[in-house]
Amino acid sequence: MSKKAPRATLKLHMKKKSDVRIGKNADLMAQLNLLVFLHRLAEESRVKAFEEKTATIKVHHVSAVAKKLLKSTRG
Repeated sequence: MSKKAPRATLKLHMKKKSDVRIGKNADLMAQLNLLVFLHRLAEESRVKAFEEKTATIKVHHVSAVAKKLLKSTRG
């Protein structure tokens, strides 16, 4: 299992960036959103690599998918 980001550090960065009050579990939601985004990026990069008939995911697969994925997840 991968390591989680330290909650105190994440809260500190979230508070430093805005003047908005932050709820109790906002840092956990931010971390979950990051994990969901990375999972989608990995899955779509795998599909892109499969379309090009390669067994490994390469940098150009990830960068091609990242542009499209970032546009769709913009809030």
